[in-house]
Amino acid sequence: MKFQLTSIATALILSQSAVAESFENIERVTVEGQYLSMNESNSVKTPTPIIDVPQSLSIITAEEITERGITSIGQIIDYTPGVNTSQGEGHRDSVVFRGIRSTADFFIDGHRDDVQYYRGLYNVEQVEILRGPNALLFGRGGTGGIVNRVSKKAQLDQQFSGYQASLNTFGGFNTQVDTNFTSGANSAIRINAMYEQLDNHRDFYDGERVGLNPTARIALSDDTTLDLSYEYINHERFIDRGIPTGSDGRPVEALEDIVFGDPNNNYHEVQAHVFRATIEHEFSDSLKGNFSANYGDFDKTYVNFYASDYDQSTNVVELDGYIDNTLRDSLNLSGNLIGELRTGSIGHTIIIGSELINTDSDQNRSNPVFSTSGDDREEFNVTRPLNFRNLSGVNANGQPFTAAFSDLNDDTRVNLEVFSFYIQDEIEISEQLDIVIGARFDRFDIEVFNADPAVLETRTRTDEEISPRAGIVYKPLENISLYASYSESFLPRSGEQYTDINGSDDQLDPDTFSNREIGVKWDFAEGMSFTAAVFENEQSSPQVADNDPATLDVVDSEISGFELQFKGQVTDSLSISANYSNLDGEIVERSGPTGRAPRELPENTFSIWSTYQVSTAFGVGLGATYQDESFINTSNTATLPSYTRVDAAAYYDVSDTLRVQLNIENLLDELYFPNAHSKHQATVAAPLNAMVTLTGSF
Repeated sequence: MKFQLTSIATALILSQSAVAESFENIERVTVEGQYLSMNESNSVKTPTPIIDVPQSLSIITAEEITERGITSIGQIIDYTPGVNTSQGEGHRDSVVFRGIRSTADFFIDGHRDDVQYYRGLYNVEQVEILRGPNALLFGRGGTGGIVNRVSKKAQLDQQFSGYQASLNTFGGFNTQVDTNFTSGANSAIRINAMYEQLDNHRDFYDGERVGLNPTARIALSDDTTLDLSYEYINHERFIDRGIPTGSDGRPVEALEDIVFGDPNNNYHEVQAHVFRATIEHEFSDSLKGNFSANYGDFDKTYVNFYASDYDQSTNVVELDGYIDNTLRDSLNLSGNLIGELRTGSIGHTIIIGSELINTDSDQNRSNPVFSTSGDDREEFNVTRPLNFRNLSGVNANGQPFTAAFSDLNDDTRVNLEVFSFYIQDEIEISEQLDIVIGARFDRFDIEVFNADPAVLETRTRTDEEISPRAGIVYKPLENISLYASYSESFLPRSGEQYTDINGSDDQLDPDTFSNREIGVKWDFAEGMSFTAAVFENEQSSPQVADNDPATLDVVDSEISGFELQFKGQVTDSLSISANYSNLDGEIVERSGPTGRAPRELPENTFSIWSTYQVSTAFGVGLGATYQDESFINTSNTATLPSYTRVDAAAYYDVSDTLRVQLNIENLLDELYFPNAHSKHQATVAAPLNAMVTLTGSF
C-alpha cells in the first residue's frame, strides 16, 4: 500500500541497468536485502516500523528466496524460529506455529487464503511470518501465528523483463517470467508466470504446476491508486505420505525407498481463479484509506492410500485411503481507515477496519471398499513396489482383489458468513514510550447441510467473539525497543475448513487462544539486528463433561518458550542470519495434566545461513538447520528423530544481466524425517541434491 510498505523488495529480475547496479553492490542488495533497511511489515496494516511492533515476526524477501534456491513455504519455515513444518498429508502447506498445527492460517496481501494446497512463490515480493495468536488483524484462526505473502504489483514508470530457469538433479525444472511495462501515462501492467515440472527421489513421484498472475496499477489521481490482479492456479502432483514407524516408535529406515500407496490413485489436483482489487486513497497527509475485494473459485480433488498400521515382525502393512473433493468460492470485502493525529502531546495512529466474508464450500469424501476385506482397509506384504496398482492387486494372504471408492464417508454443503469490525490505537506517549491497544468483533454464521442420505439434516451456529490486543513498547534508545504484549484469537468448532458441526460441535463455544510475550529488538549496528522473545500461549477448549452432558469442562493447555534471531552484514563481504527457539508444552485433559507433550513440538530448533562475497562477481553461501526430536502423535508412542541438514550455494555473475547459481540441499546426504502426519506416515526427506539456476534480464 502506498502509505504502508512500498517498494519493499524489487522484482526478482530488474531492468538491465538495475541488475548491473545490484550485481556491483551485491553485499548491500542481497544481504541487507532491503530487510534491515525495510522498516515496515505489510501484514501489520499500519505504517509502523518493525522495531515498534510488539510481536515476533520474520520476513524473507524475494531476493533471499532466489539466493537460497527456495521453492516452497516449507523451506522458508526451515530457517525461521518458533515454527516447524508438518506433512500436510502430502498435498498442502502445513505449519506448526509454536506447537499449534495449522493448514489454514495463510494470507495473501493480508487477506485470507485458506484453501489447502502448496502455494507458489513466483509472484511474491516477500513472505512474512508472524508468531502468536492475533485475531485483531486477521480474524478467526491465527491461533499460533500466520504466514502472509506480499504479492508483486505493477510499477508505474518502470519497464523491465526478467526470467529464471532452474533444473535439479532429480530431473525437475522450473521457469519463471516477470515483466513490467507502462500502458499509459498513469498506468502499468505486470505479468508474472511460472511453469514447474516436479520430480524427486521417491518412486512414482511427478507433477506439474502452472501459475499466471497479470496485475495492473492505475493512478486515478495524485491521491488515488487502483491495483487489479487475476491469478490462475493449476497444480497436479503425486501424493506420498511417507513410511511407517516400527516397534521402537521410530520411522523404519529399511523402508526408506518404499512408497505406500497406489501409483495411479495417489494424486492431488487443484485449479483456481483468484481476482483481487484494491483501491487506496489519501484523504490528507494524516488520513488514508483502502478498500479491497477478493474473490476466489477453487476446485480441488485429493485421492490417496497410506499406511495405517504396520507389523514389523511379519513385515505386513495395512493401507487405508479415501477420495476427497472440495468446491469452494469465497468473496472477501474489507476496508481500513488509518489516521494520525495528536491529542495535546500524545500522538495516535488509529486503524478502523471492517471485513465481510461470504463462502460457499461443498465437500465430500468416499472411502474405498476392498473386495477381499469388505471394508476400507487391506493388508499387504511390504515389497518395492507394493502389489497394488489401479485399485487392484494381491493382498498379504495371496488373494487378488479389486477396490472402489463406493463408501460415502460424508457430503456437506456449507455457507459461511463472517462480519468483522476492529479498531486499534498506537499511542505515542513520548519518544520513548508507545502503547498499542485494540479489539476486534467477529460474527461467525455457519450453515451446514449434511447431504449424506443417512443424515439429511441442516445445522446452524452463530458465534460472536471479541478478541483484544494490547502492547507496550519502551525505547531507551532509538535503536532499542523493549516490549510486552497480550493478544487473543479463536477457532470455531467447525474447524479450519468448516466442513461440519456434527455431534456436540453446534453447541460448543469456540476454542480460544491467548499469547503473553515480552521481548527486545535491537538494531545494534548499521545493517545488523538482534531480537529475542519469551512467550506463553494458552488454549482453552470447552468440552462436554463426562459425568454430566448438560455441563461443560474447560480444558486449558499451555505452550511456552523463547526464541532468538540475528540478522546482519557482519563485514563488507560476510552476512549471517541465525535463529534459535526453545519450546515446551504439556497436553491437558479433563482429568488434568497428562505428562505428555503435544505432537510435532521439538524442544530445540536452530538454523544459520551465511553468505560470503569472494569477489565482485562470485559469492558462496552455507547454512544448516537443526530440529530436535519430537513426537508424531499425542499418545507420545511414535517419535521423529532429531536431524541436522547442511545446505550450500554458489553464484557467479556472468555479465550485468546474467547470473548462474548452484544450490545444494542436504550436503552431507543425511537420511532424516522432517515431519509426519500420523504414526505410520513419516516423511522421507530428499538425499543430497542440487539445483542449477539461470537468472537474467532482457
